[in-house]
Amino acid sequence: MRNFFKKALAVAKKDVVLSIASVCMIVTCFFVPPDIEYIAYDAATSSLGYFEWKTLVALFCMLTVVAGLKSTYVFELISRKLISLFKTRRSVIYCLVYGTFFFDMIVANDMSLITFLPLSYIVLHTTGNDKYLAPTFILQTIAANMGGMITPYGNPQNMYLYNFYEIPTLEFVKVLIIQSAAIFLMLFIAGLFIKNEKLELVNKEQFVVNTKRLIVYAVLFVFVILSIFRIVPHLITLALVVVAVLITDRTRFKDVDYGLLLTFCVFFVFSGNMARIDVISNFVRSIVEDYTLLAGILSCQCISNVPTAIFLSKFTSNWQDLLVSVNVGSLGILISSLASLITLKEYLKHQPKGFKKYILLFTAVNTTFLIVLIAITLLL
Repeated sequence: MRNFFKKALAVAKKDVVLSIASVCMIVTCFFVPPDIEYIAYDAATSSLGYFEWKTLVALFCMLTVVAGLKSTYVFELISRKLISLFKTRRSVIYCLVYGTFFFDMIVANDMSLITFLPLSYIVLHTTGNDKYLAPTFILQTIAANMGGMITPYGNPQNMYLYNFYEIPTLEFVKVLIIQSAAIFLMLFIAGLFIKNEKLELVNKEQFVVNTKRLIVYAVLFVFVILSIFRIVPHLITLALVVVAVLITDRTRFKDVDYGLLLTFCVFFVFSGNMARIDVISNFVRSIVEDYTLLAGILSCQCISNVPTAIFLSKFTSNWQDLLVSVNVGSLGILISSLASLITLKEYLKHQPKGFKKYILLFTAVNTTFLIVLIAITLLL
């Protein structure tokens, strides 16, 4: 029995995020025992019960393709171009953060992070700037969560509300344009706290890019983007990725972060159950119509932004405040946006003993951004 607990503890330490999420999920399952609603298909949201299967498919495809791109050394090539072009630590971090910000407008927050975080690590690691990994990743997470908030397809909660309320595109953009501009400026101000010293390569190892494999993964990357835009069906993209990788580079499947996919599944169950616990749902229902903005922000801190958008849309016609709340509410604690889990997992991959330090810094920075953005919103 002692050996069993030792092994269980060792497994838990290997994936702290998944372990904590699993404990939270199990606790909620005592209040909401597993039933058909866990997996029942919802035509309105195209989800399988709690599980947003399109998000999971897109995540798997992007994780696989990015793992493949890493194997071609293209990230090393791009990182050296960035270092030679921007030359200083602050300017290259600005490039990475704002790159994440604008890419998010096109492909949504989780895909933007999966693409840019590996590049950030290589840039900082090869120049001996690993101590700036946490602040850079945290600013990129804020950029990813906030960058796409003015576009209907910048993040999953926007997609849902845009379709659910049938919001005119121009009206949608108008609602959050000031908050988006504020975040853009706040990221710049935050970057000023980073010392602007010259970057020099510590690791000068030469890399040869595998051109044939790069072409395969570049094409697959385009298909993943097209599926996010709903131009190509998700299942067709999934089939293309699986078949292409099986034929050309099947060992790449072992590099996919299945723990991250499982963490998302666990959080889907956790947030779905939280929304069905009567004490929580009754409290939210009692305040949502009169205090939509506050209810949405608080709900995001409990059950994350996407479940909040789905849950609260059933109780209010005030789509403007709800839209603001599920975007502004993406700031704050770790679970307010599931995309933040991607960053934490990537960080712990490189700094396995840095969990406490990262969480404290993440919460401090995100809470500061949240308070400022709430103040700006209330003044409008």
